[in-house]
This record gives sequence, C-alpha cells and structure tokens, in this order.
Amino acid sequence: MLTPPPLPPVRPDPTRVATERELREDLACAYRLFAHFGMTDLVYTHLSVRVPNEPGAEGHRFLVNPYGLMFEEITASSLVLVDAEGQPAQETSWPVNPAGFVIHSALHLGSERAQCVMHTHTLAGMTVAATDCGILPLNQMSMEFTDRVAIHEYEGIAADDNLDERERLVRDMGDKPCLLLRNHGLLTIGATVAEAFYWMYYLEQACRIQVAAQATGATLSMPSAEMVARVRAQSKDSPVKGWLPWQALKRKMDREQPDYRA
Repeated sequence: MLTPPPLPPVRPDPTRVATERELREDLACAYRLFAHFGMTDLVYTHLSVRVPNEPGAEGHRFLVNPYGLMFEEITASSLVLVDAEGQPAQETSWPVNPAGFVIHSALHLGSERAQCVMHTHTLAGMTVAATDCGILPLNQMSMEFTDRVAIHEYEGIAADDNLDERERLVRDMGDKPCLLLRNHGLLTIGATVAEAFYWMYYLEQACRIQVAAQATGATLSMPSAEMVARVRAQSKDSPVKGWLPWQALKRKMDREQPDYRA
C-alpha cells in the first residue's frame, strides 16, 4: 500500500506579519486560482498586496502583476514591487500599468485593513454591477454579504489624474470588506491574501447564483428579514477569515501548478 506524501506545513500563526517572499507566493497562488476559477479578464484587472517596509525605508510598497501576463503565467518572482503611484520600486524587465493601480492604491492608503486588494471583471460580477438591486439574499452564501458590500457609482475608467475619485472610493468603502463598482465589477480587501480571496470567491459565487436564479424567470424566493439577519450574525468577521480554505487551495496549486512559487 502506497504511503501518501506528507502535507506541506501550514503557517502556524496566520496573524504573524508575513515576509515579502511569503506574500509573493500567496499572491502568485491567488493569481493562479483566479485563472483556475474563471475570474480573469485577459491581462487586465489586478490583485495587489502591501509588503512590510525594510528598516529605514520610506513610503509604502506593494506587489502587483506585470502588465501583459495572463494570470496563469504569474509566478512569485515575476510580481513587480511598486510604490504608491504604481511606479516600479525594483529593477524589472516587465512593464507595469500605473493607471490600473489607481483603485488599489486609493484603498491601500485609505484603509489599514486593505493590506490586500482584489478586483475583477467577471461576467456575473459585471452583470450584478449593472443592476440597481445589489446582492440579493437568495442563498446562505449571499446572506453572508448583508451589510458587507459597499457601492461606488461609476465615474469612468479609473485614471491616475482623478484624485477626487480616490477619496470617494475610500469614503464609499467605509469599513466593509467588499465593494460593488457600479457598471464595472467587484472588489474585495483583506488583512491577508487569504481573507481578500475568501471574500472575492464567495462574492463571485453570490453573483453567479443571483444571475442564474434571475435567468430562470421564476419568482425569486426571498427569506424573511429576520432570517437574513440571523445568517448574517452567524457569519462572523475574524482576523483569520478564509485561512483554513486558503491552506487547502495552496495545497491544490502545489499539486497542480507548483511553478507559481518560482
């Protein structure tokens, strides 16, 4: 009888400040998972994470995807270190897209909770963002997002010269982990890559459920306000939100696409 190989070790303390190398591997894994779950838009949209400053360093630094690579091509070493304006803070042969980092930088700088920011242009997410009803409590996955999804009205393609919109993004986001960008897409933040991914994965599922349910043309079954409130209360915020499934997802990528760590 064959003995299965041992599972990779789990980081014992998810609240510990991760090293830049750990963040690179986590973010590269997230890019691969977005591709795996069909949440990409060719080479567009971004996932970013703040890295701890080196002693004596000034200003914040972030990791983001090199512009032009498909998400399934991203590796830990190909991620580009940028400053708050999206300009490279390291030697790199890959271009970056500072204009595409505008939304990310606004939230990274405006919210201490936004260590990691994820933004998508998925079919389901953009469909719900094109309606005026927001996320409906159609399923227990959806009910978790009650009072957790902020809305930002569309102001055109994000550009690095629209400083006022940055302020409104931060204002609209408030203390919520999720943002519905009207006529645009979805965005989530987290204290860790694991948390931001958790919110994005299930926000995407809530959108897919909603679009599928509405497409049937049948009358939608809406739970009572009391039941929605109960499910919302049962779903608690936590500094380690999403940590357990994140370890399982990394093991999946270690089996199927281990080069993400390269």
